[in-house]
Amino acid sequence: MDEKALVKKTIFSGIQPSGDLTLGSYLGAIKNWVELCDGYNCYYCIVDMHAITVRQNPAELRRRTIAQLAQYIACGLDPQKNTIFVQSHVPAHAELAWVLNCYTMFGELSRMTQFKDKSAKNSDNINAGLFTYPALMAADILLYQTDLVPVGEDQKQHVEICRDIATRFNGIYGDVFKMPEPYIPKVGARIMSLTSPESKMSKSDKDPGGCIYIMQQPDEIMRCFKRAVTDSDTCVHCDPKSKPGVSNLMQVYSVATGENFEDIEKEFCGKGYGEFKTKVGEAVVELLRPIREEAERLIADKSYLEGIYKQGAEKAAYTANKTLRKVYKKVGFIER
Repeated sequence: MDEKALVKKTIFSGIQPSGDLTLGSYLGAIKNWVELCDGYNCYYCIVDMHAITVRQNPAELRRRTIAQLAQYIACGLDPQKNTIFVQSHVPAHAELAWVLNCYTMFGELSRMTQFKDKSAKNSDNINAGLFTYPALMAADILLYQTDLVPVGEDQKQHVEICRDIATRFNGIYGDVFKMPEPYIPKVGARIMSLTSPESKMSKSDKDPGGCIYIMQQPDEIMRCFKRAVTDSDTCVHCDPKSKPGVSNLMQVYSVATGENFEDIEKEFCGKGYGEFKTKVGEAVVELLRPIREEAERLIADKSYLEGIYKQGAEKAAYTANKTLRKVYKKVGFIER
């Protein structure tokens, strides 16, 4: 067999600790990450440097970073099979980001959807980091010679600008960076708000009822699902355009139970939305219960988590620094 065929492809992804992890984060991202670990060389990051483009309470940021690490592990990410680390613990991310800033065009950055969205939401703090964050994101990905980046449909733009930056750099200096591809899972890629199903479920949702959190208590979860937006019809049928609320609930139920849409439609044929929403809520409660309980246990074991993030940073830095040294040599920096 060809030796190259035996080399695992590399995956990189990360989530900001700017708020508590949501059901959308789990079903749309982390659950898929868990299933990838045996077939790929995986790097999963807590991107705390990205988080400070919006003002954070320092104590809360530290708490959420540790809690997010615990939740990653509780969701099934084995630290022995995956490299799990905190972004700010690997200085190469910031170092490569500055170099890539010098190979990223102003026009490219000004077209980024997330910059426009965050600028509108934080009009009193439109900082340079918010504008140039794609260069840091490109550094995150390119440092590990990443093959695949798990993203939702709405985040493909992030990988596209990363590829543009890498192409520009490679065009000048040769094949320094591997060209990453977006990896979009077929199911659970985009979980929508329970109260505004036209918008993605987000920890920044102004309506607390629209978002479910991994660490949320069962009674609160059930209350949110019972209030979830549906429509004036009574038929449980998947049609994202005409029935966005019901379709979103079906998506959640499908990923939580493993049932396909056809079976879900049969299960709830002739039954009202009240029963359907209750069943979806119950499925989510049972899905999240063991994760929440394990995360609570891990959060209490601070020395264990410290060992994990230090080990992860050391492993990540080994790979990242190899790429950074190559980049520094190419651009003309004297070796340290």
